[in-house]
Amino acid sequence: MKLELEISRMKNIAISKINNIPRKGVARQKIISELKKRLDCDFSFGSGRIVGSMCTSPHPFAQSVFCLNTEKNLGDPGLFPGTAQIEKEVTGMLASLLSYSGAAGNIVSGGTEANILALWAARDSRNGRNSTVRQKDEVIIPDSAHFCFDKAANLLKLNLIKVKLNNQFQVDVKKVKNAITSKTLAIVGIAGTTDLGVVDPIPELSKIALAHNLHLHVDAAFGGFVLPFTNNSNIPPFDFRLPGVSSITIDPHKMGLAPIPSGVILFRNPMLLEKIQMPVKYLAGGESPQTLLGTRPGASAIAVWALLKHLGTDGYKKTVKNCMNLTHRFAQEIEKIPGLSLVTKPVLNIVGIKSSVVSITDLSTGLRRKGWAVAHFPNHIRIVLMPHIRSSHVSMIINDLKTIMGSLTNKGVL
Repeated sequence: MKLELEISRMKNIAISKINNIPRKGVARQKIISELKKRLDCDFSFGSGRIVGSMCTSPHPFAQSVFCLNTEKNLGDPGLFPGTAQIEKEVTGMLASLLSYSGAAGNIVSGGTEANILALWAARDSRNGRNSTVRQKDEVIIPDSAHFCFDKAANLLKLNLIKVKLNNQFQVDVKKVKNAITSKTLAIVGIAGTTDLGVVDPIPELSKIALAHNLHLHVDAAFGGFVLPFTNNSNIPPFDFRLPGVSSITIDPHKMGLAPIPSGVILFRNPMLLEKIQMPVKYLAGGESPQTLLGTRPGASAIAVWALLKHLGTDGYKKTVKNCMNLTHRFAQEIEKIPGLSLVTKPVLNIVGIKSSVVSITDLSTGLRRKGWAVAHFPNHIRIVLMPHIRSSHVSMIINDLKTIMGSLTNKGVL
């Protein structure tokens, strides 16, 4: 007992030393050296071992622009009018990319914040911001929707109506129709689902939204920087070309190659953005409207602006083409491995792998033991072929999958 108490005391002393701010400052080089050691255990995108993430290495040019502008705060645009103007130009460029130059929005932290803002705007435009008595509005979402919608529903006091998927892993349109009631506030469609990269039938959802006067929000956090640049003519429209689409989420820090945090929310009707803005009078730069966050990094807007100008549509088309070529190659190789198969044919640069002969948990464990960072879903493994993935990385993981499958099928366990 005494020994256990002494060990506990020593651990507490060690933790205390780590958590205390030093009395005297530490030299820069010593800190840099320690950081290198401390962060050595982190995965790096450059290694090619991160194959389960929807993020990637930011473009070097965007990184440099971001670092030069870290003092900029879009939460006080009066102090940084140039940055505020750049944000408007970024949202304007992305609105045009998504087929309606009149859309308005903001640079946000990412898909979660954007989706919260979309449902917030939908709710308040229907009920009025100052309404004290509000029915429990319902939002219809696919089973494949990102978990951030559960956060949004909790914060906004909304009921989520989750609809089953069809055999193509898209939201079932008939079930969406059947789920509509007098309490329905909005419908959500996904353009690039988290688990498989599937695009919901947004044209059909647009018709339903128009027929029932509902807000249709499209979560294109991932697909927004892929679909406009792909040459796949089989994918139907998903953006503001469809008259029923009210708002869209798009994340530059995913396939847009921008530094984190860089998300965007766009509203077809600029009045929807105004519904969730609150005037702040005390700011040093003068009164300004704000939404969910007070402080917003202007460096994100500036980096995205620089990147859109630098790469242009041709640059993004090249990036998407490279990713899709690797995706198709990887998918073809998976189908050659006995015991493995595709969950569905890839639409975007996301591949779902399943097995009828081994446990997905055992398979993902085997991959992680070999140093691969994969995304493990209940019935499949997700592999995302992001811009940091090279042909050599595809060959390496395919070889490791063959080895792991051989071990699992011969011995039953690793």
